[in-house]
Amino acid sequence: MTENRIALVTGGNKGIGLEIARKLAQAGVHVLIGSRDKMRGDEAAAALAKDGLTVKAVSLDLDKPETIAATADAISAEHGRLDILVNNAGIFDFADAPPSRASVDAVRRTMEVNFIGTLAVTQAMLPLLRAAPEGRIVNLSSALGSLTMNADPTSAYYSQQFIGYNASKAALNMLTIQLHEELRGTNIKVNSVSPGFVKTDLTGYGTMLPEEGARLPAEYALNATGSGGFVEPDGKSPW
Repeated sequence: MTENRIALVTGGNKGIGLEIARKLAQAGVHVLIGSRDKMRGDEAAAALAKDGLTVKAVSLDLDKPETIAATADAISAEHGRLDILVNNAGIFDFADAPPSRASVDAVRRTMEVNFIGTLAVTQAMLPLLRAAPEGRIVNLSSALGSLTMNADPTSAYYSQQFIGYNASKAALNMLTIQLHEELRGTNIKVNSVSPGFVKTDLTGYGTMLPEEGARLPAEYALNATGSGGFVEPDGKSPW
C-alpha cells in the first residue's frame, strides 16, 4: 500500500526529478519536491497538483546545510517519518574535462554537490527513514560512475572523460555500498539506479526523454525488494 507513504525527491522541480515525483504521486505517494529555488519548486508542485496529485515543494539546496536541516525538521514535525528518499539532485559543470585539463574549481563544486551534498541529505533523513515501516533510498547514479566502464575502451562511455562528474557518481556508488552494509538488518533498502542516457537541462542531449528515465528510479523507490545494487534499464551495471 502506498497511500500514506511520504517521499522526498531532491532536485524534483524539473527533468528526471520532476518525472520521478510525478510517477510516485501517481502511485498514491505524498511527494515533497526539493528545490534550490522555492519559486520553481512551487510552480512544479502546482503543475502536478492540477492533475490531482499530492505534491508539495520544499526549499532544499545541497550546498546549504541549513536548508537540509530545516527540511528534515519540517518532515519530522508534519509526518514523523520518511518512507522514500530519492537522491536525484546533481550538477554538471562544462569546465569539467579529462584529469589533465579539468578545472579544479569545477571538480570541487561537482563533488561538493553530487556527493557531499547527497551524503548530508542522507544523514539528515536517516532517522526519519528508520521510523518508516519500510524505508527506501534511491541514489541517481550513472554509467559514467562505473569504474569498469571507464576502464573499458569498448564501452560506449569510455570517451566521456569528465573527472569531476564521473568521480562524483563513483563516490555516490560507494555511498550505496557502504550504506547497504551499515543498514543490514534494518527496514531500509538502498540502491544506485542509472536512469539511462536522458536528455535534460543537465546534459543538453541524450537518447531518452525524462519520463522514460524516471521509470526505473521510481520503480526502485516504490518496490525495491533487494538492496546494495547498481542497476540500469538494461539490467545490472558493473561497479
